[in-house]
Amino acid sequence: MARGDQIYVEREFLNLQGVYEHHGIDCGDGTVIHYRKGNEIIERTSMGIFSGGQKIYLRNYPSSFIPDVVIRRATSRLGEQKYNLLFNNCEHFATWCKTGVSESKQVRDILPVLSTMDPSEVAEPIREALKGNSQENSQLLLDQAIAQIRVTWNNLQPDYKRNLQEAEEWQQVALKALKKNREDLARAALKKKLTYQNQANAQKDQLEQLATMTQTLLKNHF
Repeated sequence: MARGDQIYVEREFLNLQGVYEHHGIDCGDGTVIHYRKGNEIIERTSMGIFSGGQKIYLRNYPSSFIPDVVIRRATSRLGEQKYNLLFNNCEHFATWCKTGVSESKQVRDILPVLSTMDPSEVAEPIREALKGNSQENSQLLLDQAIAQIRVTWNNLQPDYKRNLQEAEEWQQVALKALKKNREDLARAALKKKLTYQNQANAQKDQLEQLATMTQTLLKNHF
């Protein structure tokens, strides 16, 4: 590990060891800049606080910013408190510092994400599990909730992006129709655009609801 490296440790998610990765930027002096668990603020802490005693791993990239730039980017966001599990988590932050792209591989590949299920179906078992039931019963309820939402990000994200793209394409069709004084075609195109836009908005709402619920799980059970 060296100055400017993106490092991470594996943390336990409920009873699933190694599912959740906590990422940060190595400052090269025994400190790390990362979204600190508990207060969800980007802070510079000791390596020990970052790792929690777990083994530290290195995330490699084919190309990335030089160390000074990585540290400067990380430092520029110190004090930020905009954590969101699915859209702005510790991996999004660290990857942005290294490459300029805010991305989370574990969100795409691992974390359970809602697709066709109504989020309200998941909320109740989570609420019950967090009410202070016995440890055994709470774990059972949480496992049931996780089982219900174990649909991968890739099942929803491509669909969401396609709907956004379709909405934009129909917008362009409408503009071209107006330039040709074809208001009838423009109205039809805008109607198509609205359909796709509404679908995308609904999918975004589902993701945001799930993010809130899953974030509650992480805060209470890590």
